[in-house]
Amino acid sequence: MPRLLPFVLAMAALVAASNVLVQFLAGPWLTWGAFTYPVAFLVTDLANRLHGPAAARRVVLAGFATGLACSAVAAGLGLTTFRIALGSAAAFLTAQLLDVAVFDRLRGGRWWTAPLASSLVASAVDTALFFTIAFSARLAFLEPAADVAWAAEVLPLLGLGPAAPLWVSLAAADFGVKLLLAFAALVPFRLLVARLAARVA
Repeated sequence: MPRLLPFVLAMAALVAASNVLVQFLAGPWLTWGAFTYPVAFLVTDLANRLHGPAAARRVVLAGFATGLACSAVAAGLGLTTFRIALGSAAAFLTAQLLDVAVFDRLRGGRWWTAPLASSLVASAVDTALFFTIAFSARLAFLEPAADVAWAAEVLPLLGLGPAAPLWVSLAAADFGVKLLLAFAALVPFRLLVARLAARVA
């Protein structure tokens, strides 16, 4: 377990920071959490490459536990709703474990194939799950009293069109950031694998 401690600490810090930063807007379609959370896929992929899928899953579960704790505190302080907490937990656990599985399946290919493909697939699932559970009017029965009606307001998609609920624009912008960061993360992934692999060996 000591060999995984840096990954566990990094994952916990990212999840905690993202739970705080998701409350602050960075423009009309994003929160600051959209820029920190995708780095969690980099942490998962590094753990997977260096220590294998079982170790990566332990890192994910540590992040999930941190996320649950943050959500419980936020809910207790009235800073989040049950739907948002549920969406966050379900999306994180599903997407991160999917990332581990896809990465492991593709680990024998070119160095960039596994981290890029796993991050892209997992990011798509993460975005779809979180925004659907947290804001879709179809799931309003999860928390009828929650005030998330603002997310159902129909506006031009990303301010351009066609018309769609606001939460769809938020999801599209969020996924766009995740796509960009998945490509950008290839550079630190390559550098860190080379450096950390020498220490592991």
